[in-house]
Amino acid sequence: MKNVPGIEPGSERSTRARVARLILEHGPVAAAALGERLGLTPAAVRRHLDALLADGMIEPRTVGPRGQRGRGRPAKLFAITDAGRSAFEHAYDDLAGSALRFLAERMGEEAVADFARLQVSSLLKRLEPVMRTVPADQRVQVLAQALSAEGYAASASKAKSGGDQLCQHHCPVAHAAAEFPQLCEAETEAFAQLLGTPVQRLATIAHGDGVCTTHVSPQSLGESAHRDKSKETGR
Repeated sequence: MKNVPGIEPGSERSTRARVARLILEHGPVAAAALGERLGLTPAAVRRHLDALLADGMIEPRTVGPRGQRGRGRPAKLFAITDAGRSAFEHAYDDLAGSALRFLAERMGEEAVADFARLQVSSLLKRLEPVMRTVPADQRVQVLAQALSAEGYAASASKAKSGGDQLCQHHCPVAHAAAEFPQLCEAETEAFAQLLGTPVQRLATIAHGDGVCTTHVSPQSLGESAHRDKSKETGR
């Protein structure tokens, strides 16, 4: 796996990576809080913060003291930058791509498809019970919120042509998905299953588009398809 920029090899790299990840997950955060979480001395925390600042991985922010209307010394917090966030995402993306190439070479393309479906199975397990209690016209919004919680920066809106539009403004495995479209295909299948209506992927970040865009058919089409399937099976 490629080294995260700003983190040199050796034991220092491991600790600095932990500092950066804490800032990514919990920032903006104060230096003292980082030291408490990681068991580091103030001097050690400052050393790692200075290095991350120099490499553009994090940035300082000042916040006025609460309840004092600007009095006192502003608190200094640290937040991840876009460059810092991308460094972590690309490292994960590179690892995912390497793992999928290994899987495809050893076990074939179908194994990649099985893996992709396995990856989205946890989303299905979590959301299927929820979707059964959510009104049909709110399901796309609920799905967007769930995807945002997992880092996909998703949003939902009404489509001009009818139905809804689900947009994902970020994809942490975009490079891997460009090489292995099974990841996008499994995700699209999961969306249709969760929403109970046909969906169509119109654009993907993996293919160079700015946003992953999925058109969600009106729920009436989903209900019609369900009735047709029930007739075919005799249920």
